[in-house]
Amino acid sequence: MKIEAIKVKNFKAFKDITIENIPSFCVFVGANGSGKSTIFSILEFLKEAFHSNINIALNKIGGSKGFLEVRSRDSKGPIDIEIQFRQSKKAPLITYQLIISENSGKSYVEREILKYRRGGRGKPWHFLDFSKGVGNAVTNELDNVKDINDLIREEQKLKSNDILAIKGLAQFEKFPAVKDLGNLIENWHISDIKIDKARLEQESGYSEHLTRHGENLSLVIQYLNNNHPTVLDQIFMLMKQRIPGITNVESKTTEEGRVLLKFQDGSFEDPFLARFVSDGTIKMLAYLILLYDPSPHPLLCVEEPEKQLYPKLLWELAEEFRSYANRGEQVFVTTHSPEFLNATAIEEVFWLEKENGYTTIKKASNNEQLLEYMKNGDQMGYLWKHGLFGDID
Repeated sequence: MKIEAIKVKNFKAFKDITIENIPSFCVFVGANGSGKSTIFSILEFLKEAFHSNINIALNKIGGSKGFLEVRSRDSKGPIDIEIQFRQSKKAPLITYQLIISENSGKSYVEREILKYRRGGRGKPWHFLDFSKGVGNAVTNELDNVKDINDLIREEQKLKSNDILAIKGLAQFEKFPAVKDLGNLIENWHISDIKIDKARLEQESGYSEHLTRHGENLSLVIQYLNNNHPTVLDQIFMLMKQRIPGITNVESKTTEEGRVLLKFQDGSFEDPFLARFVSDGTIKMLAYLILLYDPSPHPLLCVEEPEKQLYPKLLWELAEEFRSYANRGEQVFVTTHSPEFLNATAIEEVFWLEKENGYTTIKKASNNEQLLEYMKNGDQMGYLWKHGLFGDID
């Protein structure tokens, strides 16, 4: 599944933004405070709302004020989020729209729609349409339906008007389109690796996937060693290529039940613990484990990967992200690193700027001057560093 467009109104700094023609590997660049993190906040909000409800999700992002804090300042309208995606390359474009309003301090779902258009003409078919906890969903397989009158709709009532309809309906096979969207939301992942957390010794346990901050790094390595040794061998091989001197990485469980991460440097006979290796080594290992997960995330979002990494490694890391996307998944990256941008193609870059207090998002390939620069051999990072597009730090 691939997200092709995102439209947002009244969500934090996004008063009214549209991101269209999103590639499989997509990089958002902007100065500090330009609103890059808001892109991931939207995805984080949807995932939390899917697992709980919109009031809990809004409070996690906006604090005790919830809706009033998340809604764009000086705005009076509802929060409106729209995501367009395809289940496969040849599948029709599906649109999910969520409109949230507030009354007497409590937020509710004003409208929730899942629709798609068959062909290039005609009105889109709604196969989920709810308002304030009441609505209907299509139960028959859409691929077998040729006429809108053949759609079988089932009326549903939710136990509360702040619950997403897709949350409940995604659990049933008879709502296939809703189920696919639910799988996408439930399995997209935001990564913001924290070196100090990734170095921590872990109590013995079980972890298949890296957490957001990577504090279970050694446990995931242990899981891969026990269940996917060929994947771990591939990661270690890539580590040797990326980090000169590193010949092996292993995790070991102590008698006290703690998991230690040990690195073998080719110039030393004994391995040394994670707390003695560089930040860049830990960060690159964490990203490789994330990118070569045996059960990859359909959408992987990475916040400012340049932190604690040697600038010369950023080009190779960008290539790893692109390779992950080429294998069939999707990657969003936020950055303000010229070195990382130098590894990107102009079609992969969007830039963010603040105008009158709100964020605007522009696609680099729509800028004729940037296209000419790139045709003449320039690189995106150099162009951004010299102020030829967007605000720089």
